[in-house]
Amino acid sequence: MYKKAYGIIETLAPLHVGATAGEESGNLNLIFRDQFTQTGIIPGSSIRGRLRSEMRLIAGEDATKYWYGNEAGSEQSDNNNESIVKFEYASILWLPVFCPGQPIVWVTSRRLLQRYKRIAGDVVQVQIDGQTKFLKDIDIPDPYTGSKNLRAKQLPGGTKTLFFNLGFVTVNKTVDLSPWFPDKKEQPAIIVDDSDIGMIHDMALYRQSRVRLKLEQKVVDGGGFFNTEALPEGTILVFPIAIRDDKSGKNWQPFNGSQSADIYLGGLESIGLGHCELTLNGL
Repeated sequence: MYKKAYGIIETLAPLHVGATAGEESGNLNLIFRDQFTQTGIIPGSSIRGRLRSEMRLIAGEDATKYWYGNEAGSEQSDNNNESIVKFEYASILWLPVFCPGQPIVWVTSRRLLQRYKRIAGDVVQVQIDGQTKFLKDIDIPDPYTGSKNLRAKQLPGGTKTLFFNLGFVTVNKTVDLSPWFPDKKEQPAIIVDDSDIGMIHDMALYRQSRVRLKLEQKVVDGGGFFNTEALPEGTILVFPIAIRDDKSGKNWQPFNGSQSADIYLGGLESIGLGHCELTLNGL
């Protein structure tokens, strides 16, 4: 049997988890993407590796091996030592997109909200019409539903128009979307169709061109040019955690008893990428 928990990641700086320079055609450092929504993800192995290294510093190697198993390639890796804690990939819950006049609108789609509901629906409690309900018991809003604090141009018939860089988006209705934010604080937000989230996601990505300079002078070294993309600052992601019941009575505490911590995920930390806040819930 497994105990269910989940983690929320909020990016405090652009986040790149994917290819390194030169691995992609044209030296384009792509981030990992979900195959259906084409939105960025963080593989469970990346989260596991970071938390493993954090626990090694706090509790030592023996505790690390107990919770995460033996490292591949180690002397004990051939032994059957199943990890106690298991992670799935982190998917986007809310993606910040520049919008003239806002200046930020958080965007998601029904498929992304469905995954959040599956992961946290049994734990998260929300207030609906004065009643306390679990997230699993409320319906996901329809596509092109906006938050009540979304600033959009009012049109005849009760609809509104929101202007993105890519054009206009029609907001059919506005409701309280605070139950769908992990901190229960509603932000200017809109739910779009699953077929549109990939295009909006690509518009919102942080992109930067990098060059390698020669050591002795400020001249570009041949072959040292590459482009990188990253999830923007303010992106909110969610991932499930399963903790196997081994009857030992031990508690998994990767942050030495704290529920949240600042960590670095992904690559290109040397140029300021990867700073995140990770919060664990349901432990």
